[in-house]
Amino acid sequence: MQPLITFAVPCYNSQEYMRRCIDSLLTAGETAQIVIVDDGSSDGTAAIADEYAARHPAVVEAVHKENGGHGSGVNAGLDRARGLYFKVVDSDDCLDPDALAELLRVMRGHISADTLPDMYLTNFVYEKPSASARFPRRYPKNFPKGKIFGWEETKPFFFSNVLLMHSMVVRTQVLRECGLRLPEHSYYVDNIFAYQPLPYIKKLYYLDLDLYRYYIGREDQSVSRKNIIARYKQQVGVTDIMIRCHRYADLEKLTPRLKKYMKHDLNVLITLSVMFTTGGRGEDVKERKAELKRMWRSIKEEDVKMYRFLRYRCYIATVNWMPFSWQRFFTTIGYYYFSKKLNCS
Repeated sequence: MQPLITFAVPCYNSQEYMRRCIDSLLTAGETAQIVIVDDGSSDGTAAIADEYAARHPAVVEAVHKENGGHGSGVNAGLDRARGLYFKVVDSDDCLDPDALAELLRVMRGHISADTLPDMYLTNFVYEKPSASARFPRRYPKNFPKGKIFGWEETKPFFFSNVLLMHSMVVRTQVLRECGLRLPEHSYYVDNIFAYQPLPYIKKLYYLDLDLYRYYIGREDQSVSRKNIIARYKQQVGVTDIMIRCHRYADLEKLTPRLKKYMKHDLNVLITLSVMFTTGGRGEDVKERKAELKRMWRSIKEEDVKMYRFLRYRCYIATVNWMPFSWQRFFTTIGYYYFSKKLNCS
């Protein structure tokens, strides 16, 4: 019997926390397939993955591969996916068992009625144990609840609010049809996952459930401000790929609400790219200036209309004309403003 859902769990040196993640997924029982991808770990991750595969052979598959980064782990999970739907769960995160049970119940109902959507959307919660704090990201202002709907029934997103991979459960077939293949040895590839498939998704269903628990606050996390500034080239590289997924002319052909959302998503990503490229100090400032120029030149050469939109009509257009040091100052202020607004810095 085909599983309802495949969970891909990319793991790299995850022995300290991966059990919590996998145990939360096992509550789905044999309606799920769990693909644990050991991405060349040097700790006990591989042994833990094999242990779960031996204890739950009908549900868990352990995959061992050379290190290729988070995107490579997602690709490996998708290659082996047998589930009707596909969801990535990072090894340091987990799912709420009650919310997962409700999602599976709704899926079964849609199967019985032959009305399966292309994507389910749920809420996720930033969990910050170091501060005993939690910050939910919910979408009732953006999506209708309890019904299958199309993009034209959605409401606009504002500021830095966008769909993230953590809120998405996508039909496996859709991901394969759109040719999703994430780059290796790069962080921030989840932005591609949450963008590239969207034109292939026609029917959606939103459950106002806090399903995904996203743990933040560790210094080694890729999403910490220090690490994003240090890895600015990877942020720029992911933005480059997203811009090339769909040309500006292709976006213009989409339904109005989907077109507006995808432009908004690019708006947010290009703003983040500029923020974290200008955020460095010291010896690499000259290199950062050059990278920013290269980014804009590359976009212009690839798609002039996209360049004009991103350069002159996005949030970041307000500082593009400034000297580099001024851009750094104002984008730093902007970062702290949006991080407070999101309650997740």
